[in-house]
Amino acid sequence: MAGFWGRRRREEEALAAQDADLARRAEQALVAADERIRTTADELVFAQAELGESLTSDLHAALSAVRTHMREAFQLHQLNHDEIPDTVEELRTRNARIVQLCEWAENLLDEKTGELAETVAKVRRAPEIIAQVRRDAEALGIRIPHARDTVQRLSSRYADSAMHRIADSADEAAQLIAFATHGAEVSERRRAAKQNEEANLALETATEAVRRAAAILDAVEDFEIQALRAESTLADVVADSRGDIMAARTAPQTPEVVAGVTALEKALMSLAPAGSRNDPFAELTELRTANSALDAAVAKARHRAENPLPSVAQVQHALDDADRQLGVARGLIAGHRGWIGADARTRLAEAERLRVDVPAMLPAEDTRELALSSARRVAQLASEALQLAQRDIDSSRPQQQGWGGDNGWGGNGWNGGGRRGGGGDIVSGVLGGLVIGSILDGIFD
Repeated sequence: MAGFWGRRRREEEALAAQDADLARRAEQALVAADERIRTTADELVFAQAELGESLTSDLHAALSAVRTHMREAFQLHQLNHDEIPDTVEELRTRNARIVQLCEWAENLLDEKTGELAETVAKVRRAPEIIAQVRRDAEALGIRIPHARDTVQRLSSRYADSAMHRIADSADEAAQLIAFATHGAEVSERRRAAKQNEEANLALETATEAVRRAAAILDAVEDFEIQALRAESTLADVVADSRGDIMAARTAPQTPEVVAGVTALEKALMSLAPAGSRNDPFAELTELRTANSALDAAVAKARHRAENPLPSVAQVQHALDDADRQLGVARGLIAGHRGWIGADARTRLAEAERLRVDVPAMLPAEDTRELALSSARRVAQLASEALQLAQRDIDSSRPQQQGWGGDNGWGGNGWNGGGRRGGGGDIVSGVLGGLVIGSILDGIFD
């Protein structure tokens, strides 16, 4: 007993120490959170003066939310120190809630002040960013004449349908460069007028305009490489397509194969003559589509030749067989509901569910194989249901005892040592006759 009470006292002392530590952490967290709210409020005032209301709205909203929720923490702290005595559990719950609220407040303010610090740094680097925008705009402007020459040179080689993606690229880039330069000037004027919010917006749009202009000019230079790759790939696909057409001649000539060969030949004939302006991208797409369709048709035809499609009569025969087995199983189970277990009923229900879906699969060639397999599955499930039902009936049937004795009823006659009560064997015989009669009736019906 001494060991038990000693262990219990140690556990109580450890729990009391944990509660004391939690109370100390709650007070420290409350003080730290209160100080953090004051310092964040001061930072917000300076940031609003430098950035404006729009760029500091997230921190303002976060600070308002923290102040609202921290009222609960201060109220809980006040309840911990009022004159009304509290239980240990109440103090523990309140202190845990105070710590939770303070940690949430610290994390939220850390996140929003970090985002604001990035914005402040970007604003303070505005003169440097403006100078970089102007340098980039000047460098991109030098590339404009080269882009015009490239578009003009490629236009003599490729069709308008291929060139439409870069035909106006030089003009678009020139407009974006002019917009970026103007945006940089607007940003400087707004900053000089202490309109920092408008200055930041103008600077962001100028930076984005420079980025888009560079992407457009890069696309002009990349176009020629992409077109050359498309032409090289197109030559390979043409050679492959001609080989596929030759191979398709030896495949089973199904309507899909014939149509696929015709479509691929048409695509090959529609290719632009050598030396003329062409669209390698569109030609490659059209040829690949026709080539893939022919490959799929040939593969399907060969598969069908190796695996003949079952006829409608074959599927119907399997379905008739399944219906017969379903009828026998359904009749047996319906006639002995109280004796049939869940396994047999589940097999029968699954078979009937599959049977409903088979007729819709029968007409279409794509689903006829599935119809045949489903019909066979219905028959299998019906057979299993019948076997399981027969097993359940056999296990539930009263056992015959004592037949064939000296007096024809076994052993000691009606009240001989066979069963208790003279009517036991008669009941067994009657029940057995009913079961056998029901089975025979179900089969012959």
